[in-house]
Amino acid sequence: MRKTSNLKRYPLSGINSWPEDDRPREKLLKNGEHNLSSTELLAILLRTGVKGNSAIDLARKILKRFKTFRNMSHTDISAWDEFKGVGKAKIAQIRAAIEIGRRFREDEIKESGTKIKSSKDAAAILMPRMRDLKYEVFKVLLLNSQNSIIDIAEIEQGTVNEANPIIREILHKAIENFASSVICFHNHPSGDPKPSEEDKNFTKQLVQAGNILNIKAVDHIIIGNDAYFSFADERLI
Repeated sequence: MRKTSNLKRYPLSGINSWPEDDRPREKLLKNGEHNLSSTELLAILLRTGVKGNSAIDLARKILKRFKTFRNMSHTDISAWDEFKGVGKAKIAQIRAAIEIGRRFREDEIKESGTKIKSSKDAAAILMPRMRDLKYEVFKVLLLNSQNSIIDIAEIEQGTVNEANPIIREILHKAIENFASSVICFHNHPSGDPKPSEEDKNFTKQLVQAGNILNIKAVDHIIIGNDAYFSFADERLI
């Protein structure tokens, strides 16, 4: 839930002229980031406003336009043109911060040794990072014999039309980490997670290669736009 804000309205003379307790950066250092609104957090990333608009004012306008941080991360850069004073450097800072947040979630999961009980558990881990990608990426959950996560590995960018190199890399990662089983992921930039014939052939080859090495391919999950397809759920693996 987005934190609501009771931000005061000050003259357009810049945040540095505000009382210290009302400045976003000072509030964060004093009270912690969890106590700031989305507008205040975004204002810290923007650092400065433009003539007639403080960083807070600019942050309000950006949030009104995009609604969510997720939309900021995947909207075409041309959509930012309407915001005077928001150049490529500030856009890059915002997108980098959002991506750090996504990766933080993965890092927490790696360290916790989360146990995977269903395709829903697995998809929930990687969907936030993979659903908005504009190119196809492969990832693999490496699991121990209790289905707890050992690691999350990113496989070199490619497509299922180049299945053999990707399968070799997946199994190599599994062997390196002493994994008993794997769950393979890739995304469909179109947003439709329905598997293609190439996806089906890839999955079949992955299972066969894993069996030879005694590494079980538990599932192959295709990520779309807030939706996923599980080969295990559909009894195709």
